[in-house]
Amino acid sequence: MIRKRVVVEGRVQGVGFRASCARRAREAGVHGSVRNRHDGCVEAVFEGADEAVDAMVAWCRCGPSTARVQRVRVVDEQPLGETTFRVTG
Repeated sequence: MIRKRVVVEGRVQGVGFRASCARRAREAGVHGSVRNRHDGCVEAVFEGADEAVDAMVAWCRCGPSTARVQRVRVVDEQPLGETTFRVTG
């Protein structure tokens, strides 16, 4: 099990990014959260099987078709034992 924090920059708010991200994460069995930040970025935390988390990080590099991702920053973290995927902020 791994955990990654992802910050996605670009036109990523108001384009369905959080809802699409949550749906994909739940389908993949990934836990964590996704939220809009005050600086216009979207921040997500993914926790789960290596392949599933890596797939979510890869998805963030494009996002939904309405998004225009410019940059993705990824930080490895210690798993916390998340059991759900939430949309916040």
